[in-house]
Amino acid sequence: QVQLVESGGGLVQAGGSLRLSCTASGDIYSITATGWFRQAPGKARELVASITTGGRTSYQDSAKGRFTISRDNAKNTWNLQMNSLKPEDTAVYYCVAADQSTFILPGSFIPYWGQGTQVTVSS
Repeated sequence: QVQLVESGGGLVQAGGSLRLSCTASGDIYSITATGWFRQAPGKARELVASITTGGRTSYQDSAKGRFTISRDNAKNTWNLQMNSLKPEDTAVYYCVAADQSTFILPGSFIPYWGQGTQVTVSS
């Protein structure tokens, strides 16, 4: 089993920045791809960004150019740097980890989820 703990959410004004972090513990050697999902009120959960063990990244179109996902395999952490935040980025953000898939795609089975951290962007 893998446990994930997020940190770094909060309230920020539009145009500001936040950095989310996720730390994994437990059976960390089983982790392959990692990433971040988000869910806004009344909306479906969506994949924001993902990164493979080798560092290959993928982003949702709305995140491209503003968000950067990174990963430190030695520290079992991955981060989401969010710049130029917009009110529509307001959501609960979840870090996730896969244990079989090389990539995380919108329809992927994700066995491990963090508890979620609230990001609120005011206009």
